[in-house]
Parts: sequence; structure tokens; C-alpha cells
Amino acid sequence: MTSANNAASAPAAARLGGALAWIALAAAVGAAAYAASGPRHLALYAVGVAIGAVLLRSEFGFTGSLRRFVIDRDRRALRAPLALLGLTTLALAPALAQGELFGQPLGPAAAPVALQVAAGALLFGVGMQLAGGCGSGTLFSLGGGNGRMLVVIVFFCAGSFVASLHMGWWAALPAAEPIVLGERFGWLPSAVFQLGVIGALWVWAGRRQQPAADHEKHGISRMGPALVALALLNLATLLLAGHPWTITWAYALWGAKAATWVGWDPAGAAFWQAPFQSAALARGVLDDVTSLMDIGLVLGAGGAALAAGRWTLRFDRRPGTMLAAVLGGVLMGYGARIGFGCTVGALLSGVASTSVHGWLWLAAVLPGTWLGGRLRPRFGL
Repeated sequence: MTSANNAASAPAAARLGGALAWIALAAAVGAAAYAASGPRHLALYAVGVAIGAVLLRSEFGFTGSLRRFVIDRDRRALRAPLALLGLTTLALAPALAQGELFGQPLGPAAAPVALQVAAGALLFGVGMQLAGGCGSGTLFSLGGGNGRMLVVIVFFCAGSFVASLHMGWWAALPAAEPIVLGERFGWLPSAVFQLGVIGALWVWAGRRQQPAADHEKHGISRMGPALVALALLNLATLLLAGHPWTITWAYALWGAKAATWVGWDPAGAAFWQAPFQSAALARGVLDDVTSLMDIGLVLGAGGAALAAGRWTLRFDRRPGTMLAAVLGGVLMGYGARIGFGCTVGALLSGVASTSVHGWLWLAAVLPGTWLGGRLRPRFGL
């Protein structure tokens, strides 16, 4: 009886130890963020933690949804992403229309309507299917114990850094200035128009093509609360940071910082001599809002997995899957940099900001998703 009790108590003790270690680490990062930049950064770190917990518990991701739509021709797979686009538009539009909060400007996620956006989205679509996750997906999967995602993130940073050195070439290609519908035509009519478009697509995507059970895991009814939470957390990011939620800028910054450690001189790179990039490179990682939120996202996902008793360390070391992790990371990193973001920063926050580049990004990521999805079996995925 004693042996049985000891055996039963071992997993409980391990879970308790893991929870205490997580609390200590999360608190240490929060304290460091507060010491580095004050209460606003601490609040943004908390938002990142909350986003990670929501993503882990809901298992929401654009990667699988887009793959089921493009490869399996399952329209219903688009319903959750479309619902998130609509809810986030509803959340952000009033704040963007206001323009500021307590003296802090609030700006949309906007970028040029450019060939480089389409090229970046296409590359990103291929990469996320090989990697098995998009920008946010790699982070919350890593937090949940998926060690392969660490390889993806390392090469994501490398791809983003290389792309940053090529930005001058891409910027010389044909492009139109950013088009934000809310700024051109007014936020209320633009939001109403966009919600109408999203609603029409949502109805079109509702055509049942598979049994209801096939959609149970990713169904809109199960994900509804998570989607509302993600929209509100994006609003919180906008109010605190002055811009909507982004992910991938941090990867470019981490890649550049790593390059300086091995002797790279940013003085010869035009992109890194721009005021914002130069200042970010000179500051600590926890001073950067996107980096801080990304770290919070990983920790939030880890905390949610521990709380649910689901945290397990796993690492798929098969050569094919490792090669896919490397290639996927590089393609996502390069694509995200030249395309001004990922499924979060360009697609979700861009569309919700009524920026036309977000819709262009969505259109261009679909063929990349098809190609990446077709390549997956070749890597044992």
C-alpha cells in the first residue's frame, strides 16, 4: 500500500514542482520587465501570457485551418478564422477611430499594397505548413513542450535577419502606399463594409461538406469564447502599445542581436540604421514590446499546459521532420519580414485595421499553403 501511495504521489509532486518553477520564472520575467520599462510593459507581458494560455487551451491556429481549406477543400475550416477577423475588427475599430488614449496615439497595422507583401505571404504559407505552426503557433507549441519548435524559431530568426538585409531590394519593387479604409472613408462605414464582406465569406464557408463530427475539435461553437478573448486581448495590446498585436518583428530583432554577438556590424545595413530598428538593436530584449509579449506567450502556454496536466516534453528528431523544421523556419522568417508580418501581424491585425494589405496577404498565403501542404508528406509530416 505504501509503495502504491508513493507511486501515485510522484506525478503529483512532479506537477507541483513544475508549477512552482513556472510561477518563479514567470514572476522573474515580469519583475525584469517592470524594472526595465515600467508598468506598461508589465501589463503587455501579462497580455502575452493570457494570449498564450488562450491559444494553448483552444488549440486555435491558422495553419491547420488554412490547410484543411486548401488541401481538403473544407470550407468550414475557415469559419473560426473568419469569426476572429470579424470580432477583432469590431474590437479595434472604435479605438482606432478615437485615435489616441490618454495622449498615446493609436495606429492601425498598415503596410504598402506591394509585390513584396504577396511574395512574403506565399513564402510564409509554404513555411508554416512545413514547420507545423505559424508565428503564434510555434510559440504556444513550444510553451506546451514541443521541442521541435525551438529549431523552427532559431531558423525563423535566421530567415528574418537575412530578409532584413534584402529589404532595400524588395522595397524597390512596384508598390502602392498603405490603404487603410477606415482612414480614407471613415471608421464606421469601413468597419460595416468589412464586416459585411467577412459575414458573406462566413456564410459561404458554412456549407457542410463533411460530417459535423469532423469539425467538433475546431468548431466555432467550441472556440467561440477563445475567439472573443483573442479579439479583446488584441484590443488590450492596441491600447497599451499603440498598435495591434504583432509577433514576428521580435524574430528579426533576435536574429540581428545574435549576428552582432558573432561579429556582424549593423553599420553597413540600411534597414538596421533606421531610427526604430537602430534603437531596438541597442536596447535590451525586454525593452521591446513584441519580444516581451512573445516570451509571455510561451510562458502562458506552458502555464496553461501545466494547469491542465498536459505538459510533456517531446522532440521529433526524425531527419525529415527536422529538415522541414529548418526549411519551414527559414521560409517563414524571410516571408514574414518582407511581407510585413505573419498570420497575426499582417493577416489578423492588418485586416482588423481595415488595411488592404491584410487582404492581399490572405489571398497570397493560400497558394503557399497549398504548396506547403503538398510537400508535407515528403518530409514525413
